[in-house]
Amino acid sequence: MSGVSNTVTAQNRSDMAARSPRKFLGFDVTLDWLMRPLFGFALAAIAIAATYYGGFWFAAFIAVGASAAAREWHRMWSGAGYFWFAAVSIAAIVISTAGEVLVAKSGNPQLFGIPWLILVGAILLNFALAFTRGRTMFWHAASMVYIGVPALCLVAIREVPANGVWELFALFFAVWLTDTGALVTGNLLKGPKLWPALSPNKTWSGSIGGAIAGALGGAGVFLSLQSSPWHGAALGLAASAIGQLGDLFESFLKRKVGRKNSGSLIPGHGGVLDRIDSMLFVAPVAALMFLIFNVDPFALGLP
Repeated sequence: MSGVSNTVTAQNRSDMAARSPRKFLGFDVTLDWLMRPLFGFALAAIAIAATYYGGFWFAAFIAVGASAAAREWHRMWSGAGYFWFAAVSIAAIVISTAGEVLVAKSGNPQLFGIPWLILVGAILLNFALAFTRGRTMFWHAASMVYIGVPALCLVAIREVPANGVWELFALFFAVWLTDTGALVTGNLLKGPKLWPALSPNKTWSGSIGGAIAGALGGAGVFLSLQSSPWHGAALGLAASAIGQLGDLFESFLKRKVGRKNSGSLIPGHGGVLDRIDSMLFVAPVAALMFLIFNVDPFALGLP
């Protein structure tokens, strides 16, 4: 019996070793570990091209991503019966983002409110749908606030300010490098957890490393355009901090509905909401600064 027991134990250990992921610099080397950067770079390349060309190309890119995120959102709060909620949100996102491009090109300030009224209409319609179907009215109506408003803000930033394209590049690189910096430093340094009740894997070292990387990302974009790297670093640091709040907020929502990921559309990343959660917080704050307060960080000059 002892020989059989030892054989079984050895076999179990062998099976566990085979199932355990290999380690490299503190990372679990899994398929997701390989797919994450591959799809991350592909999505970043598409985002850069769409941002550079702007207009309907950028609006379409934003609309596709926001529509996929809206579908995930309504599925989170409604289960199988989410079709009409998602249809309302997707229609509002597509029409409002395309409308923002048309309004910006027209230059008529009297039309500027129309895309935003479309979002308000979607909020009211989803609220009414949820009421008649006995679903959670607040969360279904909130899709346009959480996803529609940031989507429209991004298109407005690209189309309205003179330096909108470069401002978006600075924001995108700051947010992307925050994610990468947080992932790398968090795995290498580990240490105390940031907020284990919301996200058990996030650490203070990852948060700080992400903030530094975000600041460097903003500074790099500004420096490449012969503008002040200090202004770029400040913008990048602010975007990083706000984006990390957005990441934590989405973690809170997923905990609330008992999900690990919002979906599985993007290999190595999870759902679309998992990929854009930071930008959903950054975009409205950036629009407030660039469009309402007319702050142009590229026009501030060197310090």
